[in-house]
Amino acid sequence: MKDPSIRIRLIGDTDHYESGDTLSGEFFVDIAEPEAIRVVEISVLWFTEGKGEEDLDVHFFERIGNDNGQFVDMRQSQPFATALPASPLSYDGVLVKIHWCVRIRVFLSRGRDFAAEQSFWLGQVPRGQVIEEEEKPQAEVESVANKIQP
Repeated sequence: MKDPSIRIRLIGDTDHYESGDTLSGEFFVDIAEPEAIRVVEISVLWFTEGKGEEDLDVHFFERIGNDNGQFVDMRQSQPFATALPASPLSYDGVLVKIHWCVRIRVFLSRGRDFAAEQSFWLGQVPRGQVIEEEEKPQAEVESVANKIQP
Protein backbone atom coordinates (compact mmCIF):
# COMPACT_ATOMS: atom_id res chain seq x y z
CA MET A 1 0.00 0.00 0.00
CA LYS A 2 1.23 3.50 -0.88
CA ASP A 3 1.87 5.83 2.08
CA PRO A 4 -0.99 8.25 2.76
CA SER A 5 -0.71 11.88 1.73
CA ILE A 6 -2.07 14.51 4.14
CA ARG A 7 -3.25 17.86 2.79
CA ILE A 8 -3.97 20.85 5.05
CA ARG A 9 -5.62 24.06 3.89
CA LEU A 10 -6.09 27.17 6.00
CA ILE A 11 -9.23 29.10 5.10
CA GLY A 12 -8.62 32.75 4.28
CA ASP A 13 -6.37 34.84 2.12
CA THR A 14 -3.41 34.85 4.48
CA ASP A 15 -1.19 32.79 6.72
CA HIS A 16 -0.94 35.74 9.15
CA TYR A 17 -3.36 35.94 12.10
CA GLU A 18 -3.87 38.15 15.14
CA SER A 19 -4.65 37.15 18.72
CA GLY A 20 -8.36 36.37 19.04
CA ASP A 21 -8.77 35.58 15.33
CA THR A 22 -10.39 32.30 14.41
CA LEU A 23 -8.02 29.94 12.64
CA SER A 24 -10.08 27.64 10.47
CA GLY A 25 -9.20 25.14 7.84
CA GLU A 26 -9.67 21.67 6.54
CA PHE A 27 -7.65 18.58 5.86
CA PHE A 28 -8.03 15.32 4.06
CA VAL A 29 -6.00 12.16 3.75
CA ASP A 30 -5.31 10.69 0.32
CA ILE A 31 -5.16 6.97 1.05
CA ALA A 32 -6.01 3.87 -0.96
CA GLU A 33 -7.54 2.03 2.02
CA PRO A 34 -9.45 4.57 4.17
CA GLU A 35 -10.51 1.82 6.59
CA ALA A 36 -6.81 1.41 7.52
CA ILE A 37 -6.94 4.73 9.41
CA ARG A 38 -7.41 4.07 13.12
CA VAL A 39 -7.35 7.65 14.36
CA VAL A 40 -6.45 11.20 13.26
CA GLU A 41 -5.21 13.92 15.62
CA ILE A 42 -5.56 17.61 14.80
CA SER A 43 -3.35 19.98 16.79
CA VAL A 44 -2.75 23.72 16.69
CA LEU A 45 0.52 24.26 18.51
CA TRP A 46 3.59 26.41 18.94
CA PHE A 47 7.20 25.38 19.42
CA THR A 48 10.52 27.11 19.91
CA GLU A 49 13.73 26.61 18.03
CA GLY A 50 17.19 27.93 18.77
CA LYS A 51 19.45 28.49 21.72
CA GLY A 52 18.48 26.85 25.00
CA GLU A 53 15.89 24.19 25.60
CA GLU A 54 13.20 23.80 22.99
CA ASP A 55 9.62 24.19 24.17
CA LEU A 56 6.27 23.10 22.74
CA ASP A 57 2.67 23.61 23.79
CA VAL A 58 -0.60 22.48 22.24
CA HIS A 59 -3.29 25.18 22.03
CA PHE A 60 -6.01 23.07 20.36
CA PHE A 61 -6.41 19.30 20.08
CA GLU A 62 -9.06 17.12 18.51
CA ARG A 63 -9.09 13.37 17.96
CA ILE A 64 -11.22 11.73 15.28
CA GLY A 65 -11.32 8.01 15.82
CA ASN A 66 -12.32 5.22 13.52
CA ASP A 67 -11.65 2.84 16.42
CA ASN A 68 -14.98 3.61 18.15
CA GLY A 69 -17.25 1.81 15.69
CA GLN A 70 -18.19 4.89 13.66
CA PHE A 71 -16.24 5.14 10.41
CA VAL A 72 -15.15 8.60 9.18
CA ASP A 73 -13.85 8.73 5.61
CA MET A 74 -10.78 10.94 5.96
CA ARG A 75 -10.56 11.21 2.16
CA GLN A 76 -13.39 13.73 2.51
CA SER A 77 -12.66 17.25 3.75
CA GLN A 78 -12.55 17.41 7.59
CA PRO A 79 -12.96 20.94 9.04
CA PHE A 80 -11.31 22.40 12.14
CA ALA A 81 -11.44 25.81 13.85
CA THR A 82 -10.14 27.47 16.99
CA ALA A 83 -9.80 30.99 18.41
CA LEU A 84 -6.14 31.94 18.65
CA PRO A 85 -4.63 32.98 22.02
CA ALA A 86 -2.97 36.25 23.04
CA SER A 87 0.46 34.63 23.33
CA PRO A 88 3.05 33.55 22.57
CA LEU A 89 3.34 35.48 19.36
CA SER A 90 5.37 34.18 16.45
CA TYR A 91 8.94 35.42 16.54
CA ASP A 92 11.83 35.07 14.15
CA GLY A 93 14.73 36.09 16.36
CA VAL A 94 18.45 35.65 16.08
CA LEU A 95 18.79 33.28 19.07
CA VAL A 96 15.29 31.87 19.36
CA LYS A 97 12.28 31.46 17.09
CA ILE A 98 8.64 30.77 17.99
CA HIS A 99 6.68 28.88 15.33
CA TRP A 100 2.93 28.18 15.13
CA CYS A 101 1.47 25.38 13.03
CA VAL A 102 -1.44 23.05 12.40
CA ARG A 103 -0.29 19.44 12.70
CA ILE A 104 -2.28 16.47 11.44
CA ARG A 105 -1.20 13.00 12.57
CA VAL A 106 -2.67 9.89 11.02
CA PHE A 107 -2.37 6.58 12.88
CA LEU A 108 -2.90 3.43 10.86
CA SER A 109 -4.22 0.15 12.21
CA ARG A 110 -0.87 -1.51 11.43
CA GLY A 111 0.90 0.72 13.95
CA ARG A 112 2.47 3.22 11.55
CA ASP A 113 1.79 6.95 11.71
CA PHE A 114 2.24 9.91 9.38
CA ALA A 115 2.16 13.64 10.00
CA ALA A 116 1.97 16.91 8.08
CA GLU A 117 2.24 20.52 9.23
CA GLN A 118 0.99 23.85 7.93
CA SER A 119 2.77 26.87 9.41
CA PHE A 120 1.16 30.24 10.10
CA TRP A 121 2.20 33.50 11.76
CA LEU A 122 0.55 34.82 14.95
CA GLY A 123 0.93 38.53 15.73
CA GLN A 124 3.18 41.25 14.37
CA VAL A 125 6.44 41.08 16.30
CA PRO A 126 9.28 42.57 14.22
CA ARG A 127 11.98 40.18 13.10
CA GLY A 128 15.06 40.01 15.35
CA GLN A 129 18.29 41.57 14.11
CA VAL A 130 21.92 41.31 15.05
CA ILE A 131 23.15 44.69 16.28
CA GLU A 132 26.85 45.12 15.76
CA GLU A 133 28.75 47.33 18.16
CA GLU A 134 30.01 50.42 16.41
CA GLU A 135 33.76 50.66 16.03
CA LYS A 136 35.29 53.27 18.31
CA PRO A 137 37.64 55.78 16.69
CA GLN A 138 41.32 54.81 17.05
CA ALA A 139 42.11 57.98 19.03
CA GLU A 140 39.53 57.02 21.68
CA VAL A 141 40.98 53.49 21.93
CA GLU A 142 44.50 54.87 22.36
CA SER A 143 43.31 57.37 24.98
CA VAL A 144 41.69 54.60 27.04
CA ALA A 145 44.78 52.41 26.67
CA ASN A 146 47.05 55.25 27.92
CA LYS A 147 44.85 55.75 31.01
CA ILE A 148 45.12 52.13 32.13
CA GLN A 149 48.91 51.85 31.69
CA PRO A 150 50.94 52.48 34.89
